[in-house]
Order: sequence, then C-alpha cells, then structure tokens
Amino acid sequence: MNSPASRERLGLVLGFIGVVIFGGTLPATRIAVSQIDPIALTSLRTAIAGLCSAALLAVLRRKPPPRALWLQLVIAMVCVAVLFPLLMSLGMQRVDASHGGVVLGVLPIATALVAVAITHERPRPLFWIASVAGAALVITFALRQGGGALVAGDLFLFASVAVAAIGYAYSGRLTSQMPGWEVISWILVIALPLSIPAAILTMPADITHVALKPCLGLLYVALFSQWIGFFAWNAGLAMGGIARVSQIQLLQPFVTFALAAIVNDETITLQILLFAAAVVVTVAVSTRTRARPVPAAPKQDREPPQLAAS
Repeated sequence: MNSPASRERLGLVLGFIGVVIFGGTLPATRIAVSQIDPIALTSLRTAIAGLCSAALLAVLRRKPPPRALWLQLVIAMVCVAVLFPLLMSLGMQRVDASHGGVVLGVLPIATALVAVAITHERPRPLFWIASVAGAALVITFALRQGGGALVAGDLFLFASVAVAAIGYAYSGRLTSQMPGWEVISWILVIALPLSIPAAILTMPADITHVALKPCLGLLYVALFSQWIGFFAWNAGLAMGGIARVSQIQLLQPFVTFALAAIVNDETITLQILLFAAAVVVTVAVSTRTRARPVPAAPKQDREPPQLAAS
C-alpha cells in the first residue's frame, strides 16, 4: 500500500475528486443565486468556510504564518475569497453554468501567465501561442453565444478569471512554505473580519423563505468549492506528482457540463462541447510547453503547484 505506484494511484484519485468538486462550483452557484443575492452568497460562502478553517487550525494548533508571507496571503484572500466568488456569482445570474464552464476553462492558462510574470519564467514560444489561442477561442465562443456581442455575464466571468489567476498564482507560491490545505485555511481566516460582518448585513431577512436547493448550493460552494476541494487537490498533487495529476484538471469543463445537465437541466450543445475541447487542447499545450526559470530562483521565489480553479 505504501509503494510508489500505489501512492501515485491514490494521488490521481484524490486529484480527480478535487476536479469533480471544483466542477460542481458553477452549477451549485447557478442554483444558489436564484434566491440568494451574489453579495450575500459571497459573504456567506467565505464566512462559513472561514469559521470551519479557524476551527480546524485551532484544533491542530497551527501557528500563524510568518509576517513575511502575510502580504501574499492578503492578495490571495482578496482575489480567491472575495472578488472571484462575487464576480462568478454575478456571471451565473446571467449565463448558464455550461457557458461559464467554457469561459473558466481558460483559467489554468491565465494562472500560468500570472505565475510567469511573478516568477520571471521564460516559456517557449509555443506557450504564448497556445495562451493566445485559448483566449481567442473563449472570446469567440462568448461572442457566438451572445449574438455577436459580449453580454454582461461574460464580462463578469472574464473578470473572475483575471482575479482568480492572480489569487491562485500567489496561493500556489505559498505552498512552498506550508501545506496547501493550510494556505487556503489561513486565507479564509484572514477574510473573516470582512466576511462575517458582510454576511450579517446581506443575508436574507428570513432565511427560512429560501428554498432547499439554493441553501444546498450555498453549503456546497462554502464547504466544498471554497475549502475541502483544495484538500483533495493539493494532496493529490503531492502524492501523485504535479505533472501527472495537474493534467486531470483538463476534465473539469466536462465535469461541469455533466453536472449542469443533471442539476440545472441545461442542454449541452455540440458547439459548447467543441469549443470546450479546443480550449482544453490549448491548456494542455501551454502546460506542456511551460519552462522553469533559468537560472533557478531560490525556493521561496519559485512557483509551486497551483491551486485548482474553484
């Protein structure tokens, strides 16, 4: 059971579990925003996950991160725990979850671009070609779906991709200093002074009037998308190897499509599948052609495994 092969298999399984969890984020958000305001959803999502994180860190008696890491944690917090879920929720009010799955499919490329900027990598030319191609495909898809114009939902989703890429790049960088689960937990704890007051001020006046499905959607994005999914994903990266496990993330748009069809009763058209497949190809190419910095930077300056898109 402790052989390298079995450890790698377990890593692949954990990585797949993480991808399935993250793949359910858009369908669950789509359900939740049907009755919960996006600002309230973001506040409640972050507050619930933050309180759970605080309890876990206290039980395990984890020491606060060094002061030198706090700026990176705050940047990641603003992006991952505030702006990304808010912008994504606003987008899900306006477009289908399957539509959002195609747009957010380019997030790994966006994260890689931010990582290249902050770690001074020099990728091969093919990386840049694949990145531009991926972005062009997503914009083309949005224009076709919007009848030749970008709709408000697309603009919110594009903005969510941008801020998530920054947050995930900094979060991934921090995993060289502490375990991935601890990174996301401290990010959520740091957000508590913002998320708890915001949740109290914005939550529905009578929560009992919110139907069961939106409430379940809220709990899903709070406990799984915002928190537990990172546990499985980062453990999978550590056990199965970054190169192999990270490729599983290419399945995430298709997990979203399957769940959107089941949970949201959405129709997945051939156009959606073809555009998603093309985006996945560009992500795969960009991942395989990305190079490490030369010369190698000190450990704290190298970009470690990125957090998956939630």
